[in-house]
Amino acid sequence: MPQPETNSQTQTRTPAGPRPRPSRGPSPWPPLAIVLIGAFMAVLDTFIVLVAAPAIQADLRASDADIQLILAGYQLTYAIALITGARLGDRFGRRRLFLAGMGLFTLSSVACALAPGPGGLIAARLAQGLSAAAMFPQVFAMIQVLVPAAKRPRAFGALGAVIGMATIMGQLLGGVLISADLFGSSWRPVFWVNVPVGMITLLLAVLFVPESRAPEARRLDLPGAAVLTVALFLLVVPLVEGRSYGWPPWTWLSLAGSALAFAAFGLVERRVAASGGAPLVHLALLRARPFAVGMTLVVLTYAGINSFFLILSLTLQNGLGMDALGAGLVYTPLAVAFFAASLVAGRLTRYGRRVLRLGSLISGTGFLATIALAVGAGSSLTAWSLAPPLVLVGAGNGLLVTPLLNAVLANVGPKEVGMASGVLSTGQQVGGAVGVAVVGVLYYNALGGAAHHDTGAYGHALTIAVAFNVALAVTVSALLPLLPNTASTSRN
Repeated sequence: MPQPETNSQTQTRTPAGPRPRPSRGPSPWPPLAIVLIGAFMAVLDTFIVLVAAPAIQADLRASDADIQLILAGYQLTYAIALITGARLGDRFGRRRLFLAGMGLFTLSSVACALAPGPGGLIAARLAQGLSAAAMFPQVFAMIQVLVPAAKRPRAFGALGAVIGMATIMGQLLGGVLISADLFGSSWRPVFWVNVPVGMITLLLAVLFVPESRAPEARRLDLPGAAVLTVALFLLVVPLVEGRSYGWPPWTWLSLAGSALAFAAFGLVERRVAASGGAPLVHLALLRARPFAVGMTLVVLTYAGINSFFLILSLTLQNGLGMDALGAGLVYTPLAVAFFAASLVAGRLTRYGRRVLRLGSLISGTGFLATIALAVGAGSSLTAWSLAPPLVLVGAGNGLLVTPLLNAVLANVGPKEVGMASGVLSTGQQVGGAVGVAVVGVLYYNALGGAAHHDTGAYGHALTIAVAFNVALAVTVSALLPLLPNTASTSRN
């Protein structure tokens, strides 16, 4: 927190006794802990429904297309609305947008849990995605606003740990709740669990989270928001749905159309800026080397993380015959390693890029170890034999993600922190979608027509697909020297 200035010419010397300690503002950690709950819930609901999908389909007699929309609808509205949600927080207040998002998230979770059929569940999931887009970028902005610069790496370490734990806990908690079949309610508790957590978080946020806005925040750039929504829709829909439909022509036309829409968005933003308005995204920030390189690294890193989780889950459940709970338990070593490394990374800022390099090296080694293990084991591959390389993957990503998020936002000013947070959040989602789309093609092409529980075939497909993760790790390592060094000598 900023400290009051003192005038050296009027300062008096105390004759004796200890020098009084300067007054400090309120601690940023309690409000940060509260908004991190929102981040946890937003990420959790991306993954928990994956585990519940078979039970949902059986109970609601949903078609394959319905299940795809139930799974993808959340991710679609989430990714598309993130930048707009961030700018609304700049204008109307980040606390206010967080509260609105959490309130809608809680209500839409009730709607999901009570859904009588596939249509109602799809609509509620779309609303959940919008609410998550209102909440999540406010977390990044509040870290920049509430936490002093010297302590931000620790805050991003906590955020990285929360994201990693939510990713794993979605599958583990989903498996536990589905297996428990509480009161014969099957899949519905995966949504009911959000309700008490959401209500408590709302109360705590009202009491303890301070309000903040961007300096001189002006009217929302509605033309820019409309064009960007179209561009992201055309990009994300084929990435999320393309593999399931066999990549028909409309997916490729949509991707081509997204390029044109993004070009149109650039023109709109230039006109808004030239007319003295406040563009949704300041294009100058995207051209700045620290932010541009950092965003490229974020997209590549999340492409690797999400794609690895996909192929690992498919291998554990379809290839090795594990149920959802068992597969979730296999993720535990990775989750523990990610959590611990994220917290450690927040205290290693004095080493700058070297921490990022170490993280990329360790995760790349974990991917190579996974390939070597699967090749060596062949049809004798077991789930728990994957634990050692999973620890390496978790520890490496924990060391990489945490300082990377901090580095991307480190040089962003208060006027642009909301917008930058929205762009960063969107990059995470788009990177994950791209990674899943690419690795899905590699994995299923290598799998061919192999039957479920064909361990050798699934192990072979895993090795082919993980080679993509190795390539991403190498690319990240090659680009890291372009990222400005964030080494710091301050103690946290």
